[in-house]
Amino acid sequence: MIDEITPEKIYARSVKAYAQISNSIYKTPLLKSKIYGDSLLYKAENFQNTGSFKVRGALSKITAMNASGQLTGVKLITASSGNHGIACAFAASRLGGDLTVVLPENVSPVKLSKIKGYGVTVILNGQESGLAESYAQALAKEEGYIYISPYNDLDVIAGQGTIGLELIEDLGRSCVNNIFVSMGGGGLISGISSVLKAVNPDVKVWGVSSLNSCTLGDSLKTGRIIETDHIETLADGVAGGIDADTITFDITKNTVDQLLWCDEDEIISSFLKFAYQEHQIVEGSAALALAGYAKVSKDLGDETSIVLVCGSNIDKDLAKKILSS
Repeated sequence: MIDEITPEKIYARSVKAYAQISNSIYKTPLLKSKIYGDSLLYKAENFQNTGSFKVRGALSKITAMNASGQLTGVKLITASSGNHGIACAFAASRLGGDLTVVLPENVSPVKLSKIKGYGVTVILNGQESGLAESYAQALAKEEGYIYISPYNDLDVIAGQGTIGLELIEDLGRSCVNNIFVSMGGGGLISGISSVLKAVNPDVKVWGVSSLNSCTLGDSLKTGRIIETDHIETLADGVAGGIDADTITFDITKNTVDQLLWCDEDEIISSFLKFAYQEHQIVEGSAALALAGYAKVSKDLGDETSIVLVCGSNIDKDLAKKILSS
């Protein structure tokens, strides 16, 4: 039952997951912001194996399946806007498993290329990741695949929660006042917020949504899961809908303290800040988290904040276009 999924239980699952996956991931650095100084640290998952945090959740899930013998003779299927697909393909290449990845038709070319590079089966279907998820779920039922959700899965959430464990190890239990995390399906923020809240209930978790695609954020604001429109966004990693029964809704309802929405101009501005002032090229979803921090930074005084830099898999031509605009 969802009532049994507490931050403490997710913390315990994350500890177990970390023991299983730590040899296959990087412990990513905390970098002090050149713009905001001591007030802001970046948790740099853009330097993570596969180019994003998603490898933590994918390895957690597929490692758990392998340990219980569930990978033998089965077909796996997942859906993704890109990074989860890359991560699952990486995990399957390490641990085995016949994997199919369903992607939206507008998937970033660089993400599509990376997924194909692992030799997995790729299907393009739907105009956004929510539709790709629906198609993958239908195929799972019709053709006997095991479906791996990008977010609606406790093993995946526990894997993402290992980021919180690293933050606690590096900064202590009470050294962080705020953390800013981009929200798509909610797997990342569910894991991080639960782990941090389990050891420090006073940490303030900010969930940041793109105005162009913000189903989870709008659902949390409304108090129930709703459908929203999805318009193209630079933060493509958080684009798309969510499952009607996603466990991330109730988890984030209880662990996310503040919600923020950012438009495309704000996301692009933060992308340029990363590029020109922080000397990092990141993807739009990472820029979204910084855009959220930038909206409220003046109100935070000398509090210590973390921006979760979720990934770096941005298409080269898109990056060039933004940088030359």
